[in-house]
Amino acid sequence: MNMKELVGKKAAEYVESGMTVGLGTGSTAYYFVEEIGRRVKEEGLEIVGVTTSLATKKQAEALGIPLKSVDEVDYIDVTIDGADEIAPDFSGIKGGGGALLFEKIVAEQSKSVIWIVDESKMVDYLGRFPLPVEVVPYGSEQLFKRFEALGYKPTFRERDGERYLTDSKNYIIDLDVYPIKDP
Repeated sequence: MNMKELVGKKAAEYVESGMTVGLGTGSTAYYFVEEIGRRVKEEGLEIVGVTTSLATKKQAEALGIPLKSVDEVDYIDVTIDGADEIAPDFSGIKGGGGALLFEKIVAEQSKSVIWIVDESKMVDYLGRFPLPVEVVPYGSEQLFKRFEALGYKPTFRERDGERYLTDSKNYIIDLDVYPIKDP
């Protein structure tokens, strides 16, 4: 069992029947969602999941996890999600998987948030991983120029030679801002 799988399974222990749970996105959160699905099926765990991406929604549906949208719940008891970097003060960078807007919306509705990471994500200073900024397509070139003028070395995220589109059909501009000493 790799460390991501171990961390994901351990995080699932924080979930109890009756909870509304934010289901994160990414390589570590994947294992958390898998374990929640197993517990729903084998242990009778009764929860409602709120997903942070279309990929997690598909995964949760395939596992039989009952789901609601963020607009259908008054609050979320706990969101468990991965992160790209975590500093010693527990500040972090998220969004490498492209789900940052939905992740932030779900986290904001949550009573508590648990970030699950392996040791490779622990850093002294944030910013070795690009800082992702989700932007609407309209005006994105202007924002890019502003980021460039500020010295942030922006790049539009791409996939297969095209600008990457998030689940909400926005672009992501990745910023090179290392080191972030005062997040």
